[in-house]
Amino acid sequence: MSTAATAIARPGKVLGDLLPAPKLSASLEQGGASTRVRDAALVVGGALLTGLAAQLSVPVPASPVPVTGQTFAALLVGTSLGAGRGFLSLALYALAGAAGIPWFAGGTSGASAPSFGYILGMLLASTVVGALARRGADRSVLRTAGAMLLGEAIIYAVGVPYLAVSTGMSASVAIAKGLTPFLIGDALKAALAMGLLPTAWKLVDKK
Repeated sequence: MSTAATAIARPGKVLGDLLPAPKLSASLEQGGASTRVRDAALVVGGALLTGLAAQLSVPVPASPVPVTGQTFAALLVGTSLGAGRGFLSLALYALAGAAGIPWFAGGTSGASAPSFGYILGMLLASTVVGALARRGADRSVLRTAGAMLLGEAIIYAVGVPYLAVSTGMSASVAIAKGLTPFLIGDALKAALAMGLLPTAWKLVDKK
């Protein structure tokens, strides 16, 4: 691998850092405006990706929480963009959805749904996995698996208690309805990330 590629792909970088910033005027370039434009585009793009993934929604019998693609999207956004931009992406997604944009699961919006706690968990999880990605947690299969599983655990650590409080469920019922039905799907999402992220870095290393 060349010296330049080594500098690009070293730990401390995330995939989003490798995207080129738009070319602006010389005065704006000196002020770092091009990087801010790129970062803003990544933040908005991460929110849009999460919103689109949330439309892949399958109801779970006897549970107010559907199976969706937004968990995977939120963790992918965090690892790809890093903690700061990942946090902002999911904050934008949560706030805009709470304000009425219909891009929560199944085209819903608002903060009153029992599943809103999972969105808050995604906000925290994207920040944590983004911080880990800056330390190289998305460079190998095993480290990616660990980061994804930790991120999913954070989502449930927030989402399940929120579900119990908002619906009056007992802790055991909330776990049965808000955690257990999703474990197999989350394992598949983690496996997908285990293949996707390290492969992306290998392609970067070859350039």
